[in-house]
Amino acid sequence: MTHDEAIKQLSHLARARAFGRHVGSDRLIQAGLDALIAGVESPSLAMLAGLLRGEEPEAPELFGQVLEELGLAFHPPADPRAAKWAMAHWIADQIADGSLDPATGTHLIWADIAYDLGYPEDLEPLVHCAHNLDGWEESWSVSREELSREAVEAANQSLSKRPRHDDQR
Repeated sequence: MTHDEAIKQLSHLARARAFGRHVGSDRLIQAGLDALIAGVESPSLAMLAGLLRGEEPEAPELFGQVLEELGLAFHPPADPRAAKWAMAHWIADQIADGSLDPATGTHLIWADIAYDLGYPEDLEPLVHCAHNLDGWEESWSVSREELSREAVEAANQSLSKRPRHDDQR
């Protein structure tokens, strides 16, 4: 893993936690170890990476310290709608860059975000892709791979329409 990949992994885990996703202490410790090996430097990083199984309850707090030290701490918008939109853009970004399976990502947008936002028009293409990927059968005249490509395209389109003021990368 390169330095940049390690930073990206830490940033990803920071956002996952900020958006209420469960991230186990074992993953936080492993990310710390990966970052340390990749040459990332932070006063608390070695402590995080060196935690033993019995010390896992300390990982979330140490992980937070590492994020602060590296300037990677992420706090979603306080407004619930803005936070849902930020989460939608974060998931769409992962679909677009290939780090999240299109079926998984579009399903998250459909199930965890679009409903809460009242199924906005801007998310409709991603929700449509989620329905297609979720219900796909071999008898269809389109392959699952083609539906996945359509989901990636829909994610890219969604990101291109995103208001610039909410870009929190």
